Amino acid sequence: MTQGTIGGEANGTAATLDPPPDAAEAHPVPAAGVPATPVEAFDALYAFAAPGLVRQAYVLCGRRRLAREAVEYAFHQAWDRWPEVAVDRDPAGWVRAVAHDYALSPWHRWRRSLRQPDPPAGPAGARALRDALLELPPPYRRTLLLYDGLGAGLPEVAAETEASSPAAARRLLHARRAVAERVPALADPDVLREGLAELLELGAATVLGTPRAVRAGGERRVWLWTRGTAALSALIAAATAFTLATAPTRYEPPLAPGQAVAGVPVLSGPERLAPPDPVLRARLDEQPVTGPARLVPLPQ
Repeated sequence: MTQGTIGGEANGTAATLDPPPDAAEAHPVPAAGVPATPVEAFDALYAFAAPGLVRQAYVLCGRRRLAREAVEYAFHQAWDRWPEVAVDRDPAGWVRAVAHDYALSPWHRWRRSLRQPDPPAGPAGARALRDALLELPPPYRRTLLLYDGLGAGLPEVAAETEASSPAAARRLLHARRAVAERVPALADPDVLREGLAELLELGAATVLGTPRAVRAGGERRVWLWTRGTAALSALIAAATAFTLATAPTRYEPPLAPGQAVAGVPVLSGPERLAPPDPVLRARLDEQPVTGPARLVPLPQ
């Protein structure tokens, strides 16, 4: 990338972005030959890129534990999608993008153990730069690290941060200005690059797992997700079957609520016979049940 005026949209005037260091330093090519198997290729990529990615993630998030998690997560994703990563023009850049996304994810703020950054270490200048970086918004922090820390070009930075080139330039200018306000000694971009290089060299003293352990962790993660998905699908199928078996097949109107009715005597069985009642019963028993006698009145 040649020197030019970029990012004038940020403040209405043209601002000059100094050219980054040699872009080849951002993605050096390993000297080893072409691996014969996917396992060998993955192990070579892990051995080549993992140590530097841990330091980058630590600069972005300020937490050693989270930096290691970010790198392991990125390589888990890479192993799960190895056919895609293997043919990518920049496999190290693919893994780096995933690691940076994980390290800057806002969901980590809800984890109690990761709410506060680790105590800074190193010279006073490095500690001041680290504190200034952590005060920046995550997109600005990432843009500054990629451009001034790793020497990536502006189009590459824009693509990796999913922004347009003018937006990436504005983020870079604002990030430089914010760092210069907190640490005036870093107002010069060249001095800022040297400070970022020193900060990356200090990095995080984190012991990484072996490539085999990372691959096994990724495979176990996929296995657990598969088992969980199968169990959830079975649970949904069982709930659906139970609902179909117990759900009503027709509409049943609800019963109207009962109401109290006044003035109705209490049921108490047959009443007692009055004095004339036995005589009437005897006459009914003596006279025939059918015939004219039942229809024609007596001549009395």
